[in-house]
Order: sequence, then C-alpha cells, then structure tokens
Amino acid sequence: MTQLYWETTGAGDRDLVMLHGWGLNAEVWRSTLARLSPHFRLHLVDLPGYGRSHSFPAMSLDEMVATLLPHAPAKALWLGWSLGGLAASKMALRHPERVSGVIGVATSPCFTAGEAWPGIKPETLSGFQRQLSEDFQRTVERFLALQTLGTETARQDARMLKNVVLSQQAPDVNVLNGGLEILRTTDLREAMLAFTVPLLRIYGALDGLVPRRIVPLLDQAWPDSEAVIIDKAAHAPFISHPEIFCQQLIDFDLKISH
Repeated sequence: MTQLYWETTGAGDRDLVMLHGWGLNAEVWRSTLARLSPHFRLHLVDLPGYGRSHSFPAMSLDEMVATLLPHAPAKALWLGWSLGGLAASKMALRHPERVSGVIGVATSPCFTAGEAWPGIKPETLSGFQRQLSEDFQRTVERFLALQTLGTETARQDARMLKNVVLSQQAPDVNVLNGGLEILRTTDLREAMLAFTVPLLRIYGALDGLVPRRIVPLLDQAWPDSEAVIIDKAAHAPFISHPEIFCQQLIDFDLKISH
C-alpha cells in the first residue's frame, strides 16, 4: 500500500507543514524541533518517493501537491526548503484557501540559470541526472557537499545531511531523477506574480545553488514579500544557523497572525 509519511508533533496552536529538499527526508528538521515545538503544531512530511514515503513513484510537481493536499491541515503555514519550496509555492497557487503563509528556504521559483537570471547551470543538473544512474551514492554525496560549501561548519553540516539520508531507505533513482527534472524545468516566476498569501524568503549568503543575486530581482517582482539573508549560511541555513532561522519563522508567524 502506498502511504505518505506525515508526523504531527509540537505544543503550539499554529500549523506548520515542513517540506524537505531533493534526496532527503523530514529528519532534516530534527535540529529545529526543540525551538519550534512550543510555538507550532509541526507537520513533518516525507515527500512522495522519499524517506518513509518511498513506495510512491516519481511525480510531477502537480502530482506531488495533489498527494499532499488530503493530509494537510485546514489552514497552515507551509515551509519548503529547496525542492520543497516549489511544492509549498505550488500548494499556495493551487489552494490559497488552505495556506496562511509560505516560507521559502534556499529556494527559487526557477532553479535553472538563464539570461540575467542567477541559478544552477542547466548542464550541472543534467550532469547530476546522468551520474545518478552510474553512481547513486557518490552523486547524492556531491550534491549534499555543494549545499554546505563555504560555511564555517561545512564538514559537520554535510555529515549531518548525509546521516539524514542514510537514516531512511534510499529513494529510487527514478524518483531522484524526477526531482532533478522538477528543479531543471519548473519556472513559477510568472505564476507567483499573482501570489495572494504572505511570503517569507530565507536565503544563505553563501548559497551556491540559489545565489543571493536572486534576492533583489525577487524583491522587485514580489514587493509584498519579505526576504532575509542569513550571513555565513549556505543552502541549509536551518542546520548551520538554527537559532536565527527558527526566530525568523516565529517572528513571521506573529506578524501575519495579528
């Protein structure tokens, strides 16, 4: 039977759904739970095909959102990291009545670099797709190392991410390929001009996958959104700077709930 892993914890009365990034699972949020639990009712989700939701096949972004929706609280804050940020944004575009706000972490409406658009070179993503079938373990490790590059705690942070991957059954290569395909081909820039829910964007100043040069471009495109750049953080700011990160979430929730 195909079952989605959805764990609810925390003592707060505000629902916060937490979506992880490519190749990982909900265990990636464990280091934030003690700080967030008093404020939120946390919903830790393994995206379809990942972690304990491994029985799902590769999915499109729309299929992913349709799979999450029946499990979701009536109205929640949706936090999405990297690939999870695309899913959270798509949820808000499709079902704004179910979303009280979106927090995008080290994510982009369009991950692929283009003319005058900072991002990941298309050939880098294609290269990862090609390498996956040749050496799954090494490709995932390289991707994880890229996510912490440049931070003061880079080695320790990469080890933590690797432990998160190893703590659960490895995703199927087709699922990982499907995830990279979503990152390579999705472009929500136009669609998100019509975004109707409060939006907080959190970035790492040293992020090599979602460069900080994207921030002023999105400030201009989405003037009603709020952006925070965490100094000395890379692609996983909640691991390198958990206190600053959690405080941003709590402050944003207080702001939009009053």
